[in-house]
This record gives sequence, C-alpha cells and structure tokens, in this order.
Amino acid sequence: MAIDPIRPTDTEARTLARTIIDGAYFGALGVLEDGNPLVTRVAIATDDDGCPLTLVSDLSLHTRCLRKHDSASLLLGEPGPRGDPLTHPRLTLSVRAACVDKTQDRVERYLAHQPKAKLYIDFTDFHFIRLAPLQGYLNGGFGKAFRLTAGDLHSLTPPGGTAEGLNKS
Repeated sequence: MAIDPIRPTDTEARTLARTIIDGAYFGALGVLEDGNPLVTRVAIATDDDGCPLTLVSDLSLHTRCLRKHDSASLLLGEPGPRGDPLTHPRLTLSVRAACVDKTQDRVERYLAHQPKAKLYIDFTDFHFIRLAPLQGYLNGGFGKAFRLTAGDLHSLTPPGGTAEGLNKS
C-alpha cells in the first residue's frame, strides 16, 4: 500500500500559504487554449480581501482563454537566492477567474504592489481579473506537502481584509 505524502493541513501550512499569496509579485498562470494547457507569467497583487488579482490586456492570449474558460491554475512562490529551487516553498492554486471593476481602491492597491503598471493601468484594454482560489496544493519544502481547501485558504485574515470574502467576485 502506497504511503500518502500529503500531511494533514495545519495552521503552519495555512500561514505559509497566506504568506506566499501576500508576498507574490509574479505567478505562472495556467489556462486552457482549445483544450490544451498554456502557461504564462503574470504580475500579481491582492484584492482587499487577499484574493490574488492580476491586470491583463485584451490583446493577450491568456485573457482570451480566460474569457472562454474561467477555470485556471496559478503557481506562486519564487526560489530563494541559493540552494535547490525545488526546496523553496510554492503554492499551486486551482482558481476561478472573473473580471472585476477597475475601482480606485483596486488601482491603488495594485500600484502599491506593482508600481511599474502605472505606465499602462489606465489603457482601456486592460482589466483586473480576480483569481478566486477553489483549492490549493502547498509544497513547503522537502517532505512538506499539503492540500488546502477553499476554507483553509480563507481561514486566515489577510492584512486589511476579511477572510470571508475570498471567493467573492
């Protein structure tokens, strides 16, 4: 009988997942293009409730894919400056993507985290996409694998937000 490498999810795992989301500047976004996987790098910030948020152009292929199929995957977590990149924590989220209004609050939050976006954030073909987590897979380093439910992902309140709103659009 195979041993399940997934550990029981605990507060430490939930806290690490929240830290990865809040600290992410970039992520790998996986979408479906005509049924085939496509991965692209996107800039990330968080909405007021801690939900990952990205700014996309209508001209990009991944935006067109998300408009056709709102299920996606988001990989967050950068390797540290030294050592084996696979030993550093990373979080893969299954997400539901939704276009949301470009409110003043979102613009300010996004620019505070991604200041270079000031060059194009006001372009009419750019929109915010909320990437609402449905579940997550946390690799906290060697031998530290966890499955996170949507409840796990909103069990910790991010700074300046309320955890209950994580999956709102």
